[in-house]
Amino acid sequence: MRCLHLGSSMVQSAMRMKAPNDLELVYTQYMMGFLLLHPHPRDILMIGLGGGSLAKFVYHRLPLTRTVAVEINPKVIDTARSSFFLPENDDRLQVHVGEGSDYLASHPRVADVVMVDGFDEGCQAPALCTANFYDTARDALKRNGVLVVNLLSRDKGFQSYMSRIENSFDGRIAWVIVEPHGNVIVFAFKHSPGKRVWENLASRARDFETELALPFVRFVDKLQRKRAT
Repeated sequence: MRCLHLGSSMVQSAMRMKAPNDLELVYTQYMMGFLLLHPHPRDILMIGLGGGSLAKFVYHRLPLTRTVAVEINPKVIDTARSSFFLPENDDRLQVHVGEGSDYLASHPRVADVVMVDGFDEGCQAPALCTANFYDTARDALKRNGVLVVNLLSRDKGFQSYMSRIENSFDGRIAWVIVEPHGNVIVFAFKHSPGKRVWENLASRARDFETELALPFVRFVDKLQRKRAT
């Protein structure tokens, strides 16, 4: 096992050497739960790279999907490539150095899915959890787009972040708690996925679990949502 730590003992990313393109951490597996709600994304925008686990998984397992990842720390990008087997940039993967909130603000309606996983010393990076940031993330999504955010329930601002996401997306949110470390994966929808999507969630989870070897049946059992969605 190879792990990435950024300034603390907190594991930012983990890779099993015999299966470098699999998702080792449960919270990353659950972040991919957006596939049950938006099964065929053409464009994914990732804010925060870490060791590149999610970017690699999408690159190798979703061949029709293009990914742009924005990471503020160039050393993280270098480490992801040198130690975690992140592919070089090509027509399906682009990794940029930059501030995620700035990138979102200048790229409206570019992504089917926006994934946010950015921390600073164990807390949500301040620029990635403001009300304006979540508004900008909504605007960066295409019509049926999904925002996916990794939060920590022990973060003192957690409830505020949840309220901001809910306000930006008019209550169209769902979430799943990842034990034992207290990650909370939040899904927010630019427009309602529709009643049929929610009704077929369990059967779609079984299909995707077989295809991608991700724990989507358990994910559906744990998923909570605002009924307004």
